[in-house]
Amino acid sequence: MTATDAKANRLDFRSRGFDFASFAFTGITGLATLFILAILAIIIANIVWHGWGTFSWRFLTGSADQDMFDVNKAGVLPMVIGTALRVLVMTIVVVPVGVITAVYLTEYAHSTALTTRVIRGAVNNLAGVPSIVFGLFGLGFFISFIGRGLDGGAAEPLWGKPAIVWASLTLSVMTLPLVIVATEESLRAITPGLREASLALGATKLETIIKIVLPEALPGILTGGILAVGRAGGEVAPILFTGAAYYMRDLPHSLTDQFMDLGYHVFILSTQSPDIEKTRPILFATVLALLLLTLSLNLVAVIVRARVRKRMRASH
Repeated sequence: MTATDAKANRLDFRSRGFDFASFAFTGITGLATLFILAILAIIIANIVWHGWGTFSWRFLTGSADQDMFDVNKAGVLPMVIGTALRVLVMTIVVVPVGVITAVYLTEYAHSTALTTRVIRGAVNNLAGVPSIVFGLFGLGFFISFIGRGLDGGAAEPLWGKPAIVWASLTLSVMTLPLVIVATEESLRAITPGLREASLALGATKLETIIKIVLPEALPGILTGGILAVGRAGGEVAPILFTGAAYYMRDLPHSLTDQFMDLGYHVFILSTQSPDIEKTRPILFATVLALLLLTLSLNLVAVIVRARVRKRMRASH
């Protein structure tokens, strides 16, 4: 290649508008993403490596009534059931409340109204509150105020004590901003033409929201539910005072019962074991069970969302 050809290639290279700054920034962001994925892979691999030897069908279906600190006798079935129950009850509560709030903010409320600003400020503040504060709130409001009010001064409290229902409601308050924000974004993504066409055909605003807007926004609503499940699945602080039990011989039979929880059990194994080295395999196996349970709950929601999207595309 002659000097003239090389110079022509450089000029052509510059004329195509190659931006070294953009190329460098793209490379940095890509490396940052790979770094995050590598850390995640290392954490998961470490948990699987140390917990797989103890993780078994007997461990998953066994109870804790033998010895929760003995690697040959420990089981986590009560914790799995308790964790699944409080997440499911939380989801049943938080999704309707979050969707209704998002519909009001998006479809009815004026953006400059005082009530709208107050609600949005409350949602933003809830998103930044530490989880332990939600636990104290649940203890004071749900158990001491509502629960004892329902008992009416009975000698044996039924509602005024830690229970699945209060732990789930506390988690609902904590995860409410996730559902509201995800639903709002999904509602805003719907083109105004769909609403206008429905109204032009004689439908009321409520009918338009129920039959047109919400079905179109359903994948986004399910995304908010998935985020809420992922956030609440491993939380321990909000349930410390509102429902989690150190040990229970029997499984919970109603929403007013306490429950054993995987996250709380991890805390117990790591802080109250008489021999931490002996308990370490149980600890990692319990963390692995918690990860698999959370992944399973999220996977169910992802599959439902994928089917909804497929059905919507087929209908269009």
